[in-house]
Amino acid sequence: MQLASGRAPLIPLPMLVTLLVLLSTPLWVGRVGLYQYLALEIMIWVLFAMGYNLLLGFTGLPSFGHGAFFGTGAYAFGLLQLKVWPNLWFDLAGAVLVTAALGALVALFISHRRGIYYALLTIAFGQVFWFIANKWHTVTGGEDGLLNIKRLPADFGFVSFNLAGNNALFFFCLVLFALVLLGLWRLIHSPLGRIFSAIKQNETRAAFVGYNVWLYKWLAFTLSTAVAGLAGALFAMAQQSAYPNVMSLHNSGFVVMMVLIGGGLVSFWGPIIGATFFILARDLLGAYTETWLLWYGLVFMAMVLFKPEGIAGAWQAWKARPKRPVAAKPAAAPAGGAL
Repeated sequence: MQLASGRAPLIPLPMLVTLLVLLSTPLWVGRVGLYQYLALEIMIWVLFAMGYNLLLGFTGLPSFGHGAFFGTGAYAFGLLQLKVWPNLWFDLAGAVLVTAALGALVALFISHRRGIYYALLTIAFGQVFWFIANKWHTVTGGEDGLLNIKRLPADFGFVSFNLAGNNALFFFCLVLFALVLLGLWRLIHSPLGRIFSAIKQNETRAAFVGYNVWLYKWLAFTLSTAVAGLAGALFAMAQQSAYPNVMSLHNSGFVVMMVLIGGGLVSFWGPIIGATFFILARDLLGAYTETWLLWYGLVFMAMVLFKPEGIAGAWQAWKARPKRPVAAKPAAAPAGGAL
């Protein structure tokens, strides 16, 4: 099996555009009738979708219970803050490590499976996590969730930034988002990323040429859950709470829909498009009807049926369309007419 080669740019243009658009939102988001917290929420969900796409889009592993790890990050952040040490860096790092450890444990049981069996096992584990969050009242707060999670200051020793306001928290999350986005970009263009792509193309052939497929599937799942844990921790900061709903099956379905409708199967940038489209559709359609998810579902069905490559795939197809040749102009007749 021949892996794709080629040097990718260190910071591609779409990444710069995405970061500049996010950076500029405080200047224009209010003028178009939206609010700054919406930009913060979009960024957190994009982060979750980008981590999930490492698993689905680049390794070809369908996880339908990934919301469990998003919720684990949120709960871990809250519990570490409320019961261990209210320090932003400790709580964020702890949330990522706890989520990655649980993801690695789950991956031990599912990495030997493929296809529908792999997907069903992720659903089963996701439901186990959701059930624990609902019923373990003494730790998770049950259906009420964890409340009073604070937006702790970002203390760098010589300077400290107060993150209580939405704008301050937005810029803090934007820095983390940029670092993770750059890390994922470099990862998928590294030799490890090419092995993930080889597994997506054909597990049997990847194993035949000497790759330990089980180990790389385990690693892809663990890395994906680590990113989900970070997104969940930032979500807990933004919401100042953690609750079982974020671990539910339908929440796991949302991130799958974001990746697919955005075109994550064919483009690194698909999850950015899909998550933005989903959150905007939720808020804009939700302002007119409570059945916004029905209309979004119809759009999703139409996209899957007629353009399964998603929005990013439609854009790529449009760019690659054959150019229509320009008809040559007829030669001008000589002055005075034909002799």
